[in-house]
Amino acid sequence: MNELHNKIYRPVYFLQGDEPWFIDQITDYLQNMVLDEAQKAFNLFVFYGRDTDMATIINTARRYPMMSNYLLVIVKEAQALKSIDELTHYLKTPLSSTILVINYKYKSLDKRTSLYKLLSEKGYIADFPKLYEDRIPKWIVQYLNSRKASIDPDAAVLLTEYVGDDLSKIVNELEKLLIVLPENKRTITTSLIEKYIGISKEFNAFELNKALALKQVVKAYRIGKYLAENKLLVVAIPSMYSLFSKILLFHNIPDKSDKNTVAAALRINPFFVEEYRQAARNYSPSKARNIIALLREYDLKSKGMGNVSAEPTDLMKELLFKILH
Repeated sequence: MNELHNKIYRPVYFLQGDEPWFIDQITDYLQNMVLDEAQKAFNLFVFYGRDTDMATIINTARRYPMMSNYLLVIVKEAQALKSIDELTHYLKTPLSSTILVINYKYKSLDKRTSLYKLLSEKGYIADFPKLYEDRIPKWIVQYLNSRKASIDPDAAVLLTEYVGDDLSKIVNELEKLLIVLPENKRTITTSLIEKYIGISKEFNAFELNKALALKQVVKAYRIGKYLAENKLLVVAIPSMYSLFSKILLFHNIPDKSDKNTVAAALRINPFFVEEYRQAARNYSPSKARNIIALLREYDLKSKGMGNVSAEPTDLMKELLFKILH
C-alpha cells in the first residue's frame, strides 16, 4: 500500500484468495485514486468474469489513455474466466500506461505455473487467505487503530461472536459505532455495542463461555435459556466448542508460566489467559474431551438429526447439565 499512496503503480495487480474484503479495498482504492472523475469517462473499464473473455480484456489493456497518464482496467469475478492463462500473452509486454487490476476471489493460482511466475516478475500478485474467527478480534483492534480509535478486549470478542468472520459486515458495524463515539473517548465498549448494534452484553455466547469457564452455574443456565429461546443454538454451540477445544489445548501447553506464550498457543488476547487458567482447573483433559464429543452430538440434534421432538430450550438445558456436572 505504500507504493499506492506514493502513486507508484504496477502494470498488473492480481489479487487472489479467500478473503474478499482486502481484495475489494485495494481495488476500490485504485478505482478512486488513479483517475479523476473527468478522466474516468474515457479511461476506466470495468469487466466481470462471467460476462467477458480474456481477448476482450487484453485488447482493452493494450489501448492508450486519452487525456490521462493511465488507462485503468478492472476485472471483477475473474475466477469465472474460462482461460485466465491467456493473460501470459499480455504479461510478456504489458503497457506501462495501463493498470490492469484482476480480482480472483476464493481461488489461488498454482505457484508453479508460468502465469504466476510472470505476474511475480512483471506485476504484483497478492494472496489474501481467510481470516478465521480466532484472529478477528486482533484485526478489529488494528482496524480501529487506523481510525484513531480503540476497543475493549471483551467488546472485540463480543462483536466477533455476533457478526462472525465476514469482514465487510464487521466493518459496517464498526463504522456505525465510530459515528457515535464521543471525541474525548474513542473507545468502543460492550455497552456501546449493546446500545447501538442490539447485542445483549449479558446474554450472548461470549458471556455463556465465560460462565462455563468459571463454572458459574446459575448464570450459565440463565444465558443458555435466553440463547435457546432466541434460536441462537447455531451460534452458542460452535462457540462452546471453541472454548473447550482451547481448554484442552491449554492442558497440553508445556510451559504455562508465560502469559504471552499461552496466548499465542491459544490464539487469544493475553487479557483472557487467566480465564483459561481457571477453566483448566475446572475441567480436566478427559472432561474437556467428553464435552467436545457432547457438543458434536448436540450440534447434530439442534439441526434435527436424531432428535424428533426436543425443543431448543430443552436441548440447551440437557447440554449445560452434562457440561457442568
